[in-house]
Amino acid sequence: MISGFSSALCVRPVVSFSNNIRGVHNHGRVTCLATSMSSASMTVAKDAEYELESRKYELLNIIQDTQRGLVTTADQRSTIEEAMVVVEGFDAGKEIDLSKLDGTWRLQYTSAPDVLILFESAARLPFFQVGQIFQKFECQNESRGGLVRNVIKWSVPRLLEENEGATLIVSARFSCVSARNIYLKFEEIGLQNINISDDLQAVIAPAILPRSFLSLQILQFIQTFKAQIPVTSPERQSVGGLYYLSYLDKNMLLGRAVGGGGVFIFTRAHALIC
Repeated sequence: MISGFSSALCVRPVVSFSNNIRGVHNHGRVTCLATSMSSASMTVAKDAEYELESRKYELLNIIQDTQRGLVTTADQRSTIEEAMVVVEGFDAGKEIDLSKLDGTWRLQYTSAPDVLILFESAARLPFFQVGQIFQKFECQNESRGGLVRNVIKWSVPRLLEENEGATLIVSARFSCVSARNIYLKFEEIGLQNINISDDLQAVIAPAILPRSFLSLQILQFIQTFKAQIPVTSPERQSVGGLYYLSYLDKNMLLGRAVGGGGVFIFTRAHALIC
């Protein structure tokens, strides 16, 4: 009895200790494997992010000397298209994130004929300038759409301030019709923020005091002038269009006007006064 009991005491702890050691070793292997997999995943994610940022930089570098699309050759347009497709591939199939879309975007390049004609006119006509062009989306708390304003800064040299003498705003409602397509329904065209040049101010209201009440009233009227023209009416159907958002992140927006209307490349603008 004592001998058997003694043998049992001597054997069981050894077996138990051996199993515990084996369990610790196996747990260690699993922990190391999980850590290794996590580290590998982080490395892959960082590599993908670096690759994406590199491709975005290449795209912006390609369009840098095109004057927003005005001066391009067929070969350049083909190269730009290829670079866009590469960037779009990083975001393919994902649904539009309206919280990312919300905000102001500055136009960097386009092949849209209705925008290029503005640049062509400014290049030919000495009395017309086109400044910055923006798209301002308001959809932060929306789930299926919102408001978008196309903002065009323009000027007439010597009469208005250079490049930003006045602001033309084309407003539209948009609705999400698929994961990547939005439908624009244009509502209104507005003109505001008229900033006349110092030369014109001197003509209207000379710096020599006292300025007349009438001249001051004219200046105030011009500076606060705001016109809004609706593009819809009960007798006329609203103009609309389908717009494909092919890529979107926190600092770049790529879009394509469905039906051959051209492509658009925007970058995030941190401030815009309409």
